[in-house]
Amino acid sequence: MGYHLSDFGSYTAGGRIHQVTTGTPKTVQFTRTASYEVDPRGHFAVEHAYVQYFIPEARNTDPPVVLIHGGGMSGTCWETTPDGRPGWLHLLLQRGYEVHVVDNVERGRAGFAPSLWEGDPILRSMEEAWVLFRIGTREGFATRTAFKGQQFPVAQFDAFARIFAPRWLHTTPLHTQALLDVLRKTGPAIVVCHSQGGEIAFDAQAAAPDLFRRIIALEPSGAPATASVLGNTPLTIVAGDFLDCAEHWQDRSTAWAALSTHNQNFRLLAEPDLPRGHSHMLMMDHLSHNLFDLLFG
Repeated sequence: MGYHLSDFGSYTAGGRIHQVTTGTPKTVQFTRTASYEVDPRGHFAVEHAYVQYFIPEARNTDPPVVLIHGGGMSGTCWETTPDGRPGWLHLLLQRGYEVHVVDNVERGRAGFAPSLWEGDPILRSMEEAWVLFRIGTREGFATRTAFKGQQFPVAQFDAFARIFAPRWLHTTPLHTQALLDVLRKTGPAIVVCHSQGGEIAFDAQAAAPDLFRRIIALEPSGAPATASVLGNTPLTIVAGDFLDCAEHWQDRSTAWAALSTHNQNFRLLAEPDLPRGHSHMLMMDHLSHNLFDLLFG
């Protein structure tokens, strides 16, 4: 796979300056040879997204693509698959798309400020991910015995777990605002979102539909409240396999399918139009390049 870039770099989007007025300075051992007085009071830049952008030399005429990760993830999920294949970032660049990869608020390189939000962040366990992402049953986790026909690169599941990111559970409105700020910078864009990123994209589209040229949602964590809120924005929802393994997945797939009767701009891409065996992490599965071709061919 080859392509040349005319530009790449990074920027932050959204956020605010937060002032802390309480706390007591204390001396800490900053390195093995230096101590330093740390004052918890002051002004801090918080609640912004980190975005890395790539512009190919052979730029096509389509709108830019903005990639939004899911819960407990960061933008790394679009870069390289656990078994080392090029991720969707590279496939898009090869097709000439300008791409903006988002690490949303409190994820990855966006960073976070301790004690800014109530409660503690959670980090998904490997057992939880194995079941929730429909790789296999909980009983099969210890031996890494996946569902029959599973396309996820199961042999590299442990490598996959290394990209899990801690997350807070009530920061979705901040993620939505950050996405809107990204889109105000890129201009109207094609938004590709995964899981929790779908909820964020739908909320942002309802607030500023003119910033969306198209939404591609890989197993979004929800669906638009009503099909009418999509307006003229084309939406494709992609559903994988093994959805009968849990009631919440059945409920979610029912909600996705219900949209098809209310909006002519909606498409549900699922079996039998997709190969069998896709997990929740569709962009990482063995046939993810075939899925990509169906969406961007």
